[in-house]
Amino acid sequence: MGDTQTETYGIVWNPSKADGGELQDALDAALRATLGPEDPAPEVLWFETTPEDPGQGATGEALDAGCTVVIAAGGDGTVRAVAERLGASGSPAADLGIVPLGTGNLLARNLGVPLSTPRAALERAFTRAAVPLDLGTIETTLADGSTASAGFVVMVGFGIDAQMIVETDDELKAKAGWLAYVESLGRAASSTEVVEFSLTLDDGEPVLEQAHTLLIANCGSIQGGITLLPDAAPDDGELDLLVLRADGVAAWLDTMRNMMWDNGLKRLITRAASAESSDTTTHLRATRVRVSLPRPLVIEVDGDEIGEVSDFTVSVAPALRVR
Repeated sequence: MGDTQTETYGIVWNPSKADGGELQDALDAALRATLGPEDPAPEVLWFETTPEDPGQGATGEALDAGCTVVIAAGGDGTVRAVAERLGASGSPAADLGIVPLGTGNLLARNLGVPLSTPRAALERAFTRAAVPLDLGTIETTLADGSTASAGFVVMVGFGIDAQMIVETDDELKAKAGWLAYVESLGRAASSTEVVEFSLTLDDGEPVLEQAHTLLIANCGSIQGGITLLPDAAPDDGELDLLVLRADGVAAWLDTMRNMMWDNGLKRLITRAASAESSDTTTHLRATRVRVSLPRPLVIEVDGDEIGEVSDFTVSVAPALRVR
């Protein structure tokens, strides 16, 4: 753990997610709680995101200013942008802190960062020792033939998870938070169909899979405390895959049984070492994954939909430190 007084903190904040005055009040309260009465306050610099720059540029400015800790204050998009820039060199350029704002907060949920109290999240960034965090990279071929790449810290994929992002009503999401995703699940399930695609793990041979949902994850939990990939760990240098192929009522019952019983209560009782697959649910692990799709499908990256993609490659590396 670094000495708070000798660190330089950069706060990359999204003005669409929080009021600057409220964040300043939370910062002042966190400093009062973590510093002694005679201790000098550390240097804290502020960097604002914009619609054109969700955080990468602001993080670069923070690094250029000598910040040793960069705190992402915003939603999943802000956290992903800051993490992507911090890990761009392949080795940690500065520690990552998180002040979760908005409704998703996927990485914060997986790491146990306080969700509803910016002051508590800042105190954690000031006092916690940094731990390793893997950074995933997805390289895509878009529907128009162009290529793009992006970093991620939680999960990428297609199917119901991606379709839920598209189907979720923005106004309802703003009012009801993660409950909005529950409302969209029924519509997403009805509009997501089983497709056949090519899946290659590490140096293996391509395998044809049939599924409506594929998730490739660094972390395993989503909103509402739901754990989809129980083996996923954010610092193990591996990717965990979930392949779902349920296409009817009986199949969905099998999927729910696998998630809630086989990899839930039963696993707690038996202390099973790895996730259990079923007829409709397959759990896999790899460090590099290549997927070729029969037609372009919507892909999501850490909760953000990035458009239709015809094929993509996902890899992971230990490139970050997080508090």
